[in-house]
Amino acid sequence: MRIPNKLTIGDEIRVIAPSRSAVIMTADGAKQTKKKLEELGFKVSFGRHIFECDLQHSASIEHRIADIHDAFRDENVKAVLTVVGGYNCNEVLPYLDYDMIATNPKIFCGFSDITALATAITKKCGFVTYSGPHFSSFRMEQAQDYQLSYFQKCLMKNTPYTIKASNVWSDDAWYLDQHNRHFEAASWKVYSEGEATGQLFGGNLCTLNLLQGTPYMPNLSNGILFLEDDKLVYPEIFARDLTSLLQATSNIKGIAIGRFQRASNMTEEQLRFILDKHPSLRNIPVLYDVDFGHTQPIFTFPIGGEIQMNTKDLMIHVTKF
Repeated sequence: MRIPNKLTIGDEIRVIAPSRSAVIMTADGAKQTKKKLEELGFKVSFGRHIFECDLQHSASIEHRIADIHDAFRDENVKAVLTVVGGYNCNEVLPYLDYDMIATNPKIFCGFSDITALATAITKKCGFVTYSGPHFSSFRMEQAQDYQLSYFQKCLMKNTPYTIKASNVWSDDAWYLDQHNRHFEAASWKVYSEGEATGQLFGGNLCTLNLLQGTPYMPNLSNGILFLEDDKLVYPEIFARDLTSLLQATSNIKGIAIGRFQRASNMTEEQLRFILDKHPSLRNIPVLYDVDFGHTQPIFTFPIGGEIQMNTKDLMIHVTKF
């Protein structure tokens, strides 16, 4: 698996909207976020169609594809960030020029619905993509240090690094109110003990499952899975989605589950009940309440990269990214 060149200060980042339109963050919000990335030392440019918004809150398939292709063709662009998630970036998958993208490997980062596009690029083009902050995520003020630290370690450095739990977490609408936020103490939890080394895949579980039976789904066997879902997914839905994924693969070496949003009604009792249904999970390391997904802050991880996970030390060591 190839690794894209790392970002350096002065590099250009292209912002695209392969799922939901940038209208959700407003032109002023985009301007503020652009300034934050510029203060970190980057140049920022935007896809031509990111503010286009149709009946389902996206640009047309044709225009989303055009922005993706433009970003990868442009030699000045060193990384591609997505505006935000959504529901429909899998619509673009059959129409992408994967040969062109494969000859122009570069950092591609986003999460949630972007799992489909990132995973497809990794499968079809043979280079690592990244589950991490959207462009819009950089507008967040509090708890940004944790998020930014792992974004930089993963996308700007070549030295293997260790991910540890954030001190705090939040499930509030920070994008509506940056100041009146509620934080709680954070800790990762262990369902089953162990150590594992392997290739990492994952992201948003229900989105990843959309790729089953398509040419865009990688072979997950003998891999490590990082899985999360949002507030729209109740325990019963997560249970069947997890079952579907586990039935489609074999010899999973380890699993980390991202922290659930409160509105999902997923309790620790419910989650452990779901995991208990799968005897194979008792024999591999399984962590939950990990800092990725739809609570804040989140770390960045490499889709198609390699990691080591150790439940005893509650650490994830990223070795190829």
